[in-house]
Amino acid sequence: MRIVALVFGLCLPAVVPSFGQERDTLSHTSIKSYSDYFFIWPVLKQRSLNFGIRDRGDNRIIGYKPNNAYTLGVGAHVFDLSLEFTFAVPIREKNPSIFGHSRVRDFQINALGRSWGADLFVQRYSGFYSDNAKIPGFYSYLVRPDMAARNVGITGTYVFQPNRYSLRSAFAFSERQLVSGGSPLLSGTLNGFKVVGDSALFDVGDGATDNGVRKLRYTTLSLAPGYAYTFVRGHFFASGALTAGPAHNWVYHMDEDGRALHDIRFDVFASVRVGAGYSTDTFFAGFNFSQQSRTVRFDDLRFTNNTSTFRLLFGFRFREFGILKKSAADLPRELLLL
Repeated sequence: MRIVALVFGLCLPAVVPSFGQERDTLSHTSIKSYSDYFFIWPVLKQRSLNFGIRDRGDNRIIGYKPNNAYTLGVGAHVFDLSLEFTFAVPIREKNPSIFGHSRVRDFQINALGRSWGADLFVQRYSGFYSDNAKIPGFYSYLVRPDMAARNVGITGTYVFQPNRYSLRSAFAFSERQLVSGGSPLLSGTLNGFKVVGDSALFDVGDGATDNGVRKLRYTTLSLAPGYAYTFVRGHFFASGALTAGPAHNWVYHMDEDGRALHDIRFDVFASVRVGAGYSTDTFFAGFNFSQQSRTVRFDDLRFTNNTSTFRLLFGFRFREFGILKKSAADLPRELLLL
């Protein structure tokens, strides 16, 4: 593998217990907590940032993707915190001579409580290729090593009926939902996206578009309602969550002549999570996939960027003992007493 990529994932799906009553046993019978267990698991993960533009006049689309591989790592749930560390492995990396090289720097924090969830992410990608804009007369795809994108944001989700539906059961395995159930959701996001190139971002030279935008930057603020449901059959489960709603975008773009334009647009934000797996008191395994999509319109163009995460993992639960029974909030005091 020649891709220069280092992905560092940090997940805190049970960070809330260190601040309150979440270590207590759940009083209802539909969700089981594992706050008195610690877990370990290997994980295979891929995070990606891709984007595309559609010309509303002729409905033509050009999309760009990074040539990045999966990451392999290990995770542990201890002191009421879940930590995950991964490194790049050459699985599914496409031929660099055709698809080019991508440089990936990706940082993410996930926090999942009983009634809320939050995602904080910082992504810096450079080097993209287009899989729907082949260069005429060649086998190679259109490759843009000069193109760089930055995506920074935070997304929060509120669960209205946490006694019927558990985010942590489907996507963090720190709980287990025992019966099928769902809940309405409310999701909000604040996100900043920027893409820049040495020449026009979407002018591929084959007549696909005459757009001369060299730099695009926009900030998104949105609030989106939705619904989530987990189907349970014995120890197996399948879960899905979808939110969608209006987004307020502050837009800036610059053409190849250096002319800049500022605009304000109302468009759409959408988020989807799906997961499935098997969970017992001592063992769990499954996958989950999440994607956030943001759309902004300017001139006669429609631009969309997508952030996605795929995780495949299996792990084991063990009863806490000794200092492992402490939460992260207790550790500073315990260390002072040593």
